[in-house]
Amino acid sequence: MSLPTQARVVIIGGGIVGCSVAYHLAKLGWTDTVLLERKKLTSGTTWHAAGLVRSSLYTQNLTKLAKYTVDLYTTLEQETGQATGFVQPGSLSIATNAERWEELRRGASMLHGFDVIAEEIGPKEVQQKWPLLNVDDVIGAIWYPKDGKCNPADTTMALARGARMKGVKIFEDTNVTRVIVENGVAVGVETDQGVIRAEKVVNCAGMWARAVGEEIGVNIPLQACEHFYIVTEAMEGMTADLPVLRDMDACAYYKEDAGKLLLGAFEPQAKPWAVNGIPADFCFDELPEDFEHFAPILEGAMHRVPSLEKIGIRKFFNGPESFTADQRYCLGEAPEVKNFFVAAGFNSIGIQSGGGAGMALAHWITEGEPPFDLWDVDIRRFMPHQSRKSFLVPRVSEALGLLYAMHWPYRQFETSREVRLTPFYDRWKELGACFGEVAGWERPNWYAPKGVEPVYQYSYQKQNWFDYCAAECRNTRENVSLFDLSTFSKFLLTGPDAEKELQRISTADVSQTGRAAYTQWLNKRGGIEADLTVTKLDAARFMITTAAATATRDLHYLKSNMTPGARVQIEDITTQFGTLGVMGPNSRNLLQRLTDADLSNEGFPFGAARRIVIGSAEALAVRISYVGELGWELYLSADYARGVLDAVLAAGADLGVKPAGMHAMDALRLEKGYRHWGHDIGTDDTPVEAGLAFICSFKKDFTGRDVVEKQKAAGTPTKRLVQFKLTDPDVLLYHNEPIYLDGRITGFVTSANYGHTIGAAIGMGYVTHPGGVTPELVASGKFEIEVAGKRVPAAASLKPFHDPTSARMKV
Repeated sequence: MSLPTQARVVIIGGGIVGCSVAYHLAKLGWTDTVLLERKKLTSGTTWHAAGLVRSSLYTQNLTKLAKYTVDLYTTLEQETGQATGFVQPGSLSIATNAERWEELRRGASMLHGFDVIAEEIGPKEVQQKWPLLNVDDVIGAIWYPKDGKCNPADTTMALARGARMKGVKIFEDTNVTRVIVENGVAVGVETDQGVIRAEKVVNCAGMWARAVGEEIGVNIPLQACEHFYIVTEAMEGMTADLPVLRDMDACAYYKEDAGKLLLGAFEPQAKPWAVNGIPADFCFDELPEDFEHFAPILEGAMHRVPSLEKIGIRKFFNGPESFTADQRYCLGEAPEVKNFFVAAGFNSIGIQSGGGAGMALAHWITEGEPPFDLWDVDIRRFMPHQSRKSFLVPRVSEALGLLYAMHWPYRQFETSREVRLTPFYDRWKELGACFGEVAGWERPNWYAPKGVEPVYQYSYQKQNWFDYCAAECRNTRENVSLFDLSTFSKFLLTGPDAEKELQRISTADVSQTGRAAYTQWLNKRGGIEADLTVTKLDAARFMITTAAATATRDLHYLKSNMTPGARVQIEDITTQFGTLGVMGPNSRNLLQRLTDADLSNEGFPFGAARRIVIGSAEALAVRISYVGELGWELYLSADYARGVLDAVLAAGADLGVKPAGMHAMDALRLEKGYRHWGHDIGTDDTPVEAGLAFICSFKKDFTGRDVVEKQKAAGTPTKRLVQFKLTDPDVLLYHNEPIYLDGRITGFVTSANYGHTIGAAIGMGYVTHPGGVTPELVASGKFEIEVAGKRVPAAASLKPFHDPTSARMKV
């Protein structure tokens, strides 16, 4: 079969993910697809994967993909005639200390909300399911009966056969030397066998994917690391029905392998491999043994499975797998190059994710959008610096080990820090800030008082900063607090057509000069693609302010949705400014001491945006607040920002001015019922369902208007975002906990924190009810939230728990 010169889709890479994308494209009727593999199918990472297949992951939509994979592997052999080795003996995760047991139980509760079976069992039942196990120190375990395992190479071959059966062409020993890009659009590939023009190009090149993207300016932050396992000699009692076992406190997983034991590791400090490039002849290769590196894992395994001491090791395996900057894989259309799609960086869950990721990307390619919200793995979440070796190599060394480390609430990466600093960074550090990292930015999360080290002490209970955050919240509600908002992304849209374009894209009316409008950008289904503010500076200049984490995504959405030929220019101006949030009832008095501008409610009403002189600097002052109090955001030229901060601190000493961190901001916004994109609202949620229809201006047309208008006209929605407050003040919520209405699961918590003004844990979550989520239902229903296996009564409300009329913000 000769290489074609034209195809609808070209896929680079013949591992399980590339073959899955080809298979699913063919099922959707896109049979004019060509898959190119540089050596042989599975020869990179797939062939040596452990083959573990879980039916769940850490979010609802990734769990949908995991469940899809299980269902696919269940029927794939029958469909294609190719054996896959897929069986479902279940899996066990054991806990040997109270902290891990809390984590596992919370995780099991989360999965109940995702309709996944996850059962608590005791040490006796653990040993019944795994007779070779030493359970003397086991507190308990979670049993996942639907989990399984497969033969990775055979499963890949089954997907390849299924694709071929529908007409897909697969070429081995065909090396892609270049992706062809014309005018910012991928239009084909150049190979050592010839050129193929294509409508779409898909990068499924595994640990080569970063290099493939780098050649055309696409950011794919993944790096290969060494991954170890051993296979013993045949072992008595090692039967095929044994569940997969995870002992995460010992960094180990166990599975039966043809009567032998396979013991694998996710050690705390990983070993990056081939940081200067992968050898050109790499194919089914193994890396050198490193017994010293693996010895602590083996020692722990001998404690867990004592008979290991008497069994020989048949094989010590070391092979490379790719890991990303944040432990989640990369999926979707690259924002830098149109029609160039990526599915790579699977962090050792490529077999488990292969079916679902292939299905999702095939849908994305054919329909122009994913089948549901996949922001967790969307490639547009990354920043350019995350692909650079100086950042990526240390980060993946840490990230691999974190897969089995404690998944603490608020856990921060320790490597590759202080990459991006705001103009206020040094002053916050002097004032006791404990920093967290988002999109490379260092942001104060909380402040330690004098004499206290600003370092996290992690726990599932109230962490060491709990009381300090409470004080920051109180000060914001009673006096005045300063928030560093510099990390918020800011784009400048200019040109004769700027207003027309933004009016069409935005739900709110953004046409008033000198006003900041809170708005959403929607898709054609009415789903919320972005949540932001648009400030009209003058007739042809608009500033768009959005979250740090969504900078790449929102900029890509904006550019992609401009009318072809529109007379506009888009500029990222984030780093030009230091942005200081001055929030609290004393904010007006404080700022008035530093400016001659009229800051009265009449002279500077809520939502107004004006240039003022503050101290020795000029600032764009915007009267808006994400914490539910009177306040201003001050946009300051970066060179003047630090001086203004010092002036504000000095001028407000008698007014109680103090800095406050992101944890306090999150708690305060939840008390006020403010939504957070990526948690409370996303592409599968409409403004009506999210309680944000009041922002939509139906006097103009905007993307998704017809859907929102129909929902609004239909009356009470059957899905609605509701706020919750636990009745027990000592129980904490973190998000993803199931919500019960009258004894039945009706949703899960989308975001949560402790409401220090309220005196209890609070959160939001969507409630679904076939008769509509009416105020009467919310008021009279019996609501409970499941936390670590226990249901906790909760009060529910459609209105914010703090200042429901927004009177405090608008005085």
